[in-house]
Amino acid sequence: MKNIYKILIAFIGVLAVSCNADDVEDRPVIEAATAPVLLTPKSDFSIVLSKETENNIATTVVWDDAQYEGTETVVNYVIEVGKAGTNFASPVVVSNTTARFKALTVAELNSALVNGGFVEKQENKVDIRIKSVVGASGLPQYSNIYTFTATPYHVPLATSHWLVGAATPGGWTWAGDAETEFPLVIGQTNIYQVTVVLKSGEAFREFLGNNFTGDGNWDASHNYTYYSGLGYTIDSELVNAGDGDSNFKYTGPTGSRVLKIDNVAKTITLD
Repeated sequence: MKNIYKILIAFIGVLAVSCNADDVEDRPVIEAATAPVLLTPKSDFSIVLSKETENNIATTVVWDDAQYEGTETVVNYVIEVGKAGTNFASPVVVSNTTARFKALTVAELNSALVNGGFVEKQENKVDIRIKSVVGASGLPQYSNIYTFTATPYHVPLATSHWLVGAATPGGWTWAGDAETEFPLVIGQTNIYQVTVVLKSGEAFREFLGNNFTGDGNWDASHNYTYYSGLGYTIDSELVNAGDGDSNFKYTGPTGSRVLKIDNVAKTITLD
């Protein structure tokens, strides 16, 4: 009886191995064949991105399909950018799609560039390529590379305030990102600080919001009398401009200063 059990177990084992071998042989094989070919944007493409046009189409990326041999399968495409000349050492994903083109908005392209460490408000050389994969990441193939020029805009913090006025670099306008961002100190919720070049004898005001249009947001603001009325200690180089809006007037020498408004200690200082 024991010998019968041994023979039966051995037979089942052989049958299992045989079935597994058949499964492997019958499994469809997919192999990389031809890489995608990037068509646009080419190296003559140049763009200056702006917050005001963030919903506009910056460029449409177009490529020829990648080819894979074997059972027909879905090919996923990844648009990647990287700093020119780095051979995509740190590629940044711009978008994913199964199509062979993708219209990128200004906001999408700008976000990728900022996240990729490209310098804001300066012209950058950007390498772009297409990566094709089967499934999530299998059998990657890479297209040719083009290098275009892009100037990303600064993405402000939602918590920031803003400085506008003749004493600031942008003057009394919101056009073209002229306003000065006045952000919270990292890790704080009530202390604002910025390094800004102030012009002697001129005025400015602190604004609480920004609608990112040339018209700006003139409604909610804090002026000199707002803070003096709350008992803040205000730096002696900042006085009431007496201009009808009670703006701050900077009386120190023209130059780079660190403006700090501490709403905990109730102080406004210039260093």
